[in-house]
Amino acid sequence: MHNDIAIFSELCDALFKAEIDQPVAEPIPTSELYERLDLSLNAEGLIDDDLKATLKQIIKSTPKTASKSFFNQLFGGRVGKATLGDLLAVMFNNSMYTYKVAGPQVGIEKQVLKNICALAGYHDASDGTFAPGGSMSNMMAMIMARDAKNETIRAEGLSSKMTLYTSATSHYSISKNAALTGLGRNQVRLVNTNDKGEMLIEHLEELIQDDIAKGHTPFFVNATAGTTVLGAFDNVETISKICKKHHLWLHVDGAYCGGVIFSRKYSHLLNKLELSDSFSINAHKMLGTPLSCSIIVTQHKAQLHHSFSNEADYLYQTDSDDFNLGKTSMQCGRRNDALKVWTLWKSVGTLGLEKIVDKQFEMAQIARDYIENHHDYSLHSFEDSISVCFNYKDIPAKDLCTALYENSKLMVGFGSFKNQEFVRMVTINSLLEKEDVLAFFKTLEAFVEEKMLKITTT
Repeated sequence: MHNDIAIFSELCDALFKAEIDQPVAEPIPTSELYERLDLSLNAEGLIDDDLKATLKQIIKSTPKTASKSFFNQLFGGRVGKATLGDLLAVMFNNSMYTYKVAGPQVGIEKQVLKNICALAGYHDASDGTFAPGGSMSNMMAMIMARDAKNETIRAEGLSSKMTLYTSATSHYSISKNAALTGLGRNQVRLVNTNDKGEMLIEHLEELIQDDIAKGHTPFFVNATAGTTVLGAFDNVETISKICKKHHLWLHVDGAYCGGVIFSRKYSHLLNKLELSDSFSINAHKMLGTPLSCSIIVTQHKAQLHHSFSNEADYLYQTDSDDFNLGKTSMQCGRRNDALKVWTLWKSVGTLGLEKIVDKQFEMAQIARDYIENHHDYSLHSFEDSISVCFNYKDIPAKDLCTALYENSKLMVGFGSFKNQEFVRMVTINSLLEKEDVLAFFKTLEAFVEEKMLKITTT
């Protein structure tokens, strides 16, 4: 084992060097992947030196999500103390379903959940769990809402149409989860949005009334804290009034930008979060922990237990349900995702997490200022968002992003809203500095001058 740790340390050094030497890895076409890299699994194994050589080739070709040229997804960077916690979780190799096998790691998870509940404004008896990802957090909220509306469904199954509501700009997991839970994609109602991508309350009310008139059973509204493309926040307070009027469960999907609860400056974007029934947040996004670290909390602890508990005498042999976390989780065997956010939180404090969140908004503002001060750019996003959407010199966004990737210059994605396609630069990497943001634009401009303009003029 000590030899393997030494190999790991050597490979980490190779990774750190690769992130500096070539922050955007040369992409391998899928048609050439198995020819360029030895990914085969054979009867005979490799000795250490051969294995190291193969792994170093894989390191060289793997996208560098911790580099300062990675703006492609809603995560990025590498925060040291959070990585430390994740590595320790691997070494401990505890499963989090019982106190007997996880010990104090259960206390660590419960403490993180308790503090998240407090920041959300939830009452002291609230609870939650760690889910396999943001999509599964949303599914758990949907299941709790379904069971709260009709407690017989767990045993008897669905017997009538139950309808749910989410904005047209929300995450695709809502429709996917409706299919997986037997509710059906056709029972998902997409609520219109304004020019920022925020849910229109009047249309929500109209859709609910229409379903009631048709004899359907409305049960769930999903509000979004940070839409995937523009980073918009739905108005929790106004949506909650409609939910209370019609006795609907209100979930707030904060997978992308729920981290604003840590910021005194930006928590107003999630004003009145305490009026919701459940709330999810991905610490691997705004807080910068390694993937994955998805949390869901609810003000209805009994409902969490009712929807996800199942007796198993061979498993739950000691301690109370409060410390046997398998009683409230989606899965049985479950890795320790709490330790990495706990080590980060413990090391920097809540004030340190606030700085991490605020930094992302600061970098986004630097990017927006640059775009607005250079006439070759057009801005398509707004303040109080860490998604910076723009176009450059009328070059199609898809073509520009693909060319930057294929030429190993930058990793950045594109998106669209109301039939307008644009580059979507995400400043979620808390390790970015002003010079890194400016370097992004200079790299893009130099590449277009050298490559893209030649392509478009020939």
